[in-house]
Amino acid sequence: MLEAKLSDAVILKRLLDSIKELVTDANFDCNEEGLKLQAMDNSHVALVSVKMDADGFVKYRCDRPMPLGVNLGALTKVLKCAKDDDVCTLKAADDADVLNLTYEAKNSDRIAEYDMKLMDIDADQLGIPDTEYDARVTMPAAEFTRICRDLSQLGESVRIEVSKEGVRFASDGEAANGSVLLKQTEAARRKYADYGKDDVEAEGEQEGEAEGSKTKKVKKEKVKKEPGDEDTEMNGAEEDAEEDDGGEFKAKSDDEGDGEEEKSDADEDSSNKKKRKKAPASANGKAAKKSKKKSGDDDDDGSVGGVSIEMNQHVTLTFSLKYLVNFAKSQSLSDTVQLMMSNDVPLLVSYKFGQGHIHYYLAPKIGDE
Repeated sequence: MLEAKLSDAVILKRLLDSIKELVTDANFDCNEEGLKLQAMDNSHVALVSVKMDADGFVKYRCDRPMPLGVNLGALTKVLKCAKDDDVCTLKAADDADVLNLTYEAKNSDRIAEYDMKLMDIDADQLGIPDTEYDARVTMPAAEFTRICRDLSQLGESVRIEVSKEGVRFASDGEAANGSVLLKQTEAARRKYADYGKDDVEAEGEQEGEAEGSKTKKVKKEKVKKEPGDEDTEMNGAEEDAEEDDGGEFKAKSDDEGDGEEEKSDADEDSSNKKKRKKAPASANGKAAKKSKKKSGDDDDDGSVGGVSIEMNQHVTLTFSLKYLVNFAKSQSLSDTVQLMMSNDVPLLVSYKFGQGHIHYYLAPKIGDE
């Protein structure tokens, strides 16, 4: 049987809100390592891959691998019945046709139970090859959301260009054109220096071991070029070899900054001039930090909107803004987003959160200059 307990129902709520408009029905594949979901949208242009690690749950038990076929719209409605801070438990017996969801208040004075019918969904697992990307851009998720939202007002497509100058997002519409250039800052480079690297290496080792013990083949994604402005179709094959970017970025705590402020206030022998300089920081420090955290652009070094770029060669690709706007909804799960690109290869948009990660793959458009 399956029993998975989350400390806060809001995590599952935000996850479903991020993907429900891309995918209607999908299997949650459960095993001893955790929960996985992988599905393509109806047009076969975008693929979403979700992983929730077993150690991210308060309690996790899965006796044997089992698929949970769910309608994401229906599951979203059931999750709306839970308060954000409720302890959420998912239960399903072996070969069960019902998923049980229990919401328990933190003070245990309220327990709600819901049963949702499961579906038989015949979906093949797509092989996601281990790709060496030519460019990797790490940036605040709020900045990515803002750019996608603003450019979607101008046109249907966005051209993403990664060069030594920085990363440029450009959209050409019938009435107006627009572009946004984000330059790499030293503060952002330090902040994101090790973001996701260790996890990619660990995952590569795991895949190597798996390939040594099994003779199953993984077909690479194919990017099929079509005339005009049509999206290219992204096809996969049988085995799941998705990339695991676990881990979190830890922001500086408020207490560290407050300690410095208290120290300066306690120094009664300092000059009046020095005190006048410290007073505004003491009065407004907490408010400023809270404001930054709300916007999702907080940075230890005080820079806002800076990006970190790792590039082997110049990359320019064009994508549908409709899909990127949908991907950007995962900002509610993570403050940081990572874009990985290579010419003629689907874009990987990666968000990491406490329980695991969510990856989006989007095939580029061909013919847009």
